[in-house]
Amino acid sequence: MRKVADITVTVSLAALMTAGLGLAAPRAQAQAGLERLAGSPQDPKGKDSKDQRLLVEADELIYDNDRNTVTARGNAQLSYGTRTLQADRVRYDRGTSRVFAEGNVRLTDETGALVTGDRMELTDDFKNGFVDALRIQQTVELKGETVRTRISAPRAERIAGEVSSFDYATYTACEPCKDNPAKPPLWQIKAAKIIHDNQTHTISYEDSTLEIGGIPVAYLPYFESADPTVKRKTGFLTPRFITSTALGSGLSTPFFINLDPSYDLTLSPAFVSRQGVLGQAEYRQRLDNGSYNVRLSGIFQSTPSAFLPGPLGAADREFRGAVESRGRFFINERWRTGWDLVGVTDKWFLDNYRIRNQSITTDFFREAVSTGYLIGQGDRSWFEARGYYFKALSSFDWQKEQPIVAPVIDYDKRIDGPGKIGGEVRFQANVTSLTREATDFQGIPRTGSYVFAPSVNGISYPLYETCTTFVRERCIVRGLGGTTTRLSAQASWRRSFIDDAGQVFTPFAYLRTDLFSVNPSLSGFQNQNVASITTVDDGLSGRVMPAIGIDYRYPFVADFGGLGVHTLEPIAQLVARPSETRIGRLPNEDAQSLVFDDTSLFEWDKFSGYDRVEGGVRANLGGQYSVVTPSGWYANVMFGESIQVAGVNSFRRGDLANVGLDSGLEHRRSDFVGRAQVSPNQNISFISRFRLGQGDLGVNRFETGVTARFAPFLPLETSLFYSYYQAQPALGFAHRREGVTASATYRITPNWFLTGSALVDLTHYLDARDTYTDLYTGYLATGGAAPIYKNPGAFYLSGMSLGGGYQDECTTVSLNYIVSPIATAIGVRERNQTFLLRLELKTLGEADLRQNVGTVTTADGIAAVR
Repeated sequence: MRKVADITVTVSLAALMTAGLGLAAPRAQAQAGLERLAGSPQDPKGKDSKDQRLLVEADELIYDNDRNTVTARGNAQLSYGTRTLQADRVRYDRGTSRVFAEGNVRLTDETGALVTGDRMELTDDFKNGFVDALRIQQTVELKGETVRTRISAPRAERIAGEVSSFDYATYTACEPCKDNPAKPPLWQIKAAKIIHDNQTHTISYEDSTLEIGGIPVAYLPYFESADPTVKRKTGFLTPRFITSTALGSGLSTPFFINLDPSYDLTLSPAFVSRQGVLGQAEYRQRLDNGSYNVRLSGIFQSTPSAFLPGPLGAADREFRGAVESRGRFFINERWRTGWDLVGVTDKWFLDNYRIRNQSITTDFFREAVSTGYLIGQGDRSWFEARGYYFKALSSFDWQKEQPIVAPVIDYDKRIDGPGKIGGEVRFQANVTSLTREATDFQGIPRTGSYVFAPSVNGISYPLYETCTTFVRERCIVRGLGGTTTRLSAQASWRRSFIDDAGQVFTPFAYLRTDLFSVNPSLSGFQNQNVASITTVDDGLSGRVMPAIGIDYRYPFVADFGGLGVHTLEPIAQLVARPSETRIGRLPNEDAQSLVFDDTSLFEWDKFSGYDRVEGGVRANLGGQYSVVTPSGWYANVMFGESIQVAGVNSFRRGDLANVGLDSGLEHRRSDFVGRAQVSPNQNISFISRFRLGQGDLGVNRFETGVTARFAPFLPLETSLFYSYYQAQPALGFAHRREGVTASATYRITPNWFLTGSALVDLTHYLDARDTYTDLYTGYLATGGAAPIYKNPGAFYLSGMSLGGGYQDECTTVSLNYIVSPIATAIGVRERNQTFLLRLELKTLGEADLRQNVGTVTTADGIAAVR
């Protein structure tokens, strides 16, 4: 039977050895203690401790008084503090204070690192020594993942327990092949010498080679990296390669400076052949209650002429730059504050120099959003105060039409109803104030009219869409120039009652009040044309909307055993309130997104924001049927309509932006809306939504799709959706919109994968035809280069991503081909084509290589390339 002895280290080894009764202890007495010979041991923190013990376990203990040695044989295990030595055989030499371990030797140190070898020669505290056929395995957390690193060498030396030197060693983070351990890992570094310093937490490589699949791909005479336990260390980061027509070719070499555990600085100079040196610096600091960063970018351009002249580009600027900052702070467990700020010298800088962050979008809609906020959250309450500044980042967006929104304050509080009234009482409030210089006009249908159209190198660039004729029927206002401030408050109550028959009655009531202060700008930047479209209230005005209503539901539930639980639920809702006032006389900034479908049918107020409020007496009628089976089958069908019973229909009279028209709600009886969903199991789901015309049941809106995950039978995840929207000429959509989106990920093996997505525009050819007509009309009027019509076909691939890659515990490599839609300075939609290669060798670093391809002729802000 295996036994354990633990002995205080201060007992002398001589006393232990003189107590031996022979050269070998019998197996029945298979226990013993070994200890340090000289002085008191040290604990793992380096402090002397007389309580430190050396615990020994073995099948057999042999004492040799002649050679002054003690040997533990048979599954020997020696534990000293937090360090453990295991081997088939361990011999302790009293004279040299050395420990010799042979056969399946395993040494675990205080960090949890595992050192294995065929033979080890160590000091008696396991800190120093030599190892033959050494292998080290260390587990670390890296970006939330557990990564195991490995170092192996035929011979290694451990010095002072802090420095390990490996001769002719290899380093990798890859698992060895289970079927063929001798097979080279996916990647490894081979070096004449690898030195790991536990004090500085660095690993240095001398005369090293990077091998991929056993094939040398890169040679470095010397380099140094932080060991995997280091989260932050001064040094160079992975370089970034740059290449473009306007910038030339170049390299960014980030250098990270660890100033303190709580703050750091990253310098990222980028050397580009055509423009010079782009300087970038980012400072980050973490405080007790949050963190913030500041990033500066700037360049004195060598070749400004590579860009278009203003107002199309920055050819007239020698210096260009940006400042960005982000902060997140937690005041206490309920309150937090922060900001996202972006400031630029010109709208093209960030995109031209490919600078990205979380506040910047540079795809079809190009803008940088700056915001500051204060948020508080209670058990049943919410407070949020924000301010916004939107910076347009493309030539065709007019900055004077972008609003400054400050403040936007929202408050939402729910409490239990008083006394016998019961139910739930809810209070909501909103304050919004915004200012813009120029009114944002849009022609209906879109006429291709612009504020002005500069010409560069024979190419006309019409900028800033506007109306040809400023009349109510041909022009709408997307955003009003001037300053608008609105204060809104709403108090509501509701309570549900269920009778003995199972009928559910939910009476409700609410009172909504709005106070507007409107100071429209009616001069400059075409602002005076607002008066030709409508009369806008100037000064203070108010609006009050009281409402009472009731929601009725009567679910019929039947359990058919194996056929599942079936539920049929008719629903009726009646809302009574006075007519909406001041329609078309007040700005509408936050209620322009009106979608009437199954999700909004039973909303008390179907407008999406506060600037509009639904009025009149309205009945919402419908019902739904659902079934759930024991096997997991689920189906749901919903159908209904909305009827204006009395008063003014808020959706029949369009406001400044014509919101409500062409919505399906503008007539007394609305369009029919519905939904159908079928899920045979938790992995597959089919869903359809539709809006059908009241009179002819014509399809005005239709969305259908499927999401599926076929594992474990097939390693495939996919989705496919088709969308159709009928023309809405009153809103500026003269043609129907129709398209298909699809995405899929297929895992060829647990490591290899393919992925793809596509956006197919089935009606793009209609827009292309109108754009050509507009350009041709402009050509006849102003001359210049005659436009050429290019028919994109019925199936226009607006966006696409195709790629694949490999991912395992140590490596990620992927290659993607991306086609993304962009809008250009001449108002034509084109496609940006990009190859993106990403390689990550875990614990070493990662690199991205992005290359734009294709023949884009109107790159925004950049001189035309043919």
